[in-house]
Amino acid sequence: MNQAVDAPPKPIGNDTGRDAVPARNLQRSWPLFLRIFALMLITVLLVQVLNFATLLLMPPPTPIIFTTTRIAAFARTGVDPAKLLKTEIATRAPNPTDSPRDRRLGAIIATDLGLPATAVVVEAERSGRPMFADALRPPIPMGPPIGPRRHHNFAALENALFGPFVVSIDVGGGRWRVIRPTSAIMGPWRIRIILWFLVALAVVAPIAWALARRVVKPIGQFTAAVERLGRDPRAEPLTLIGPPEIAEAAIAFNVMQERLNRYVEDRTTLIAAVAHDLRTPLMRLSLRLEKAPEDIRIATEDDIQEMSHRIGAAMAFVRDMTRHVRRQRLDLRSLAESVTDEFADRGDDVVLQIGDPLTIEGDAPSLKALISNLVGNAIKYAGHAEVLLYRDRDTVVIEVQDRGPGMQPDDLIRAFEPFFRAEQSRNRDTGGIGLGLASVRAVARAHGGDATLDMRPEGGLRARITLPG
Repeated sequence: MNQAVDAPPKPIGNDTGRDAVPARNLQRSWPLFLRIFALMLITVLLVQVLNFATLLLMPPPTPIIFTTTRIAAFARTGVDPAKLLKTEIATRAPNPTDSPRDRRLGAIIATDLGLPATAVVVEAERSGRPMFADALRPPIPMGPPIGPRRHHNFAALENALFGPFVVSIDVGGGRWRVIRPTSAIMGPWRIRIILWFLVALAVVAPIAWALARRVVKPIGQFTAAVERLGRDPRAEPLTLIGPPEIAEAAIAFNVMQERLNRYVEDRTTLIAAVAHDLRTPLMRLSLRLEKAPEDIRIATEDDIQEMSHRIGAAMAFVRDMTRHVRRQRLDLRSLAESVTDEFADRGDDVVLQIGDPLTIEGDAPSLKALISNLVGNAIKYAGHAEVLLYRDRDTVVIEVQDRGPGMQPDDLIRAFEPFFRAEQSRNRDTGGIGLGLASVRAVARAHGGDATLDMRPEGGLRARITLPG
């Protein structure tokens, strides 16, 4: 049903070149409207076929015919051998009938019982013939009878009751004996119809389910692509398959993804270019300070050294954020153990809580740098670090805790901003440029997660990283 399109799609908006989507990724198929229409049409036609099969394979039951003689006998004895009639006493007089046939049948029953014609009131169906009397069998002739047998059948129908009917017989004292046929709520024919309905439902449901799944499959693929983009902005573009509506949305999605990546690349390239170009005037300024007085030269060289250090940190940050990452399945606990072992070998106080292995898909160097940044900050500002790894439903959590002085609530909100350094203990005297936590959050978000900071109830800070499991 899918057909390839030879002509390339038109670019969206006024962008050209890099925003154009290659035609080889685009596969056209039926519009979503036609798919839904075809699904409904096929289901309705299938149901109608099953209904027609019901009519052919399950003929309706032959109606039960009650002769006036049988009804009169039941009125005299109160016993019906087939137990198809029931009787009761009513104190309310029946309504007079306006049907000549009902009046004639009532008169026949009254004559058989030796009662006046007004003592018997018959209320029967107005059809005059049994329901489905001619279905799947030769019809009963209604013209002049031919032969004694057919005359007998015709007379039997004319002097009989069938279907729902009520025969009221006056027994005196304002009381009426009411005779009506018993009604089987779940007769064999109804049971067969219900079973056939269940069979039809079992046949139609899988077909409708398969067709509906085929209709919504492109939407599910589109949702998966959006989720993949959230975890990895540099993921492969969405394959443009499915109905034209979905294909057009996929084109817009791929163009949006490319624009976002280009925007990030342009911004980081600009930062890297500015940082790189600043090194040249700083170098010239250092050379000119050689002839300056010693007190001015020493103070200025300290500032130049700090600026150079910041420029180097900024370039390293940009380089880490723009480098090509290689996602693979890895054990996060083993990665954390390698980081904590390195700090422990240097004599730092760091503890990794024991637990089960945690396998996720990610970039090992970036995640290792993330854990190293958090542990290094805790050791630098609190002298201690405790690392916890655990799984929370479909999310993997990394927590690094310390028992230091903590931070102000306002600083917690801004802690992940680039070049931000809190006051008090976390200032320039303790070192740091302010890009460590910014890098941590960038790595976490690049993996589809996030990073937060909060104060521990018992004192100290807790950095919490959530990653897709």
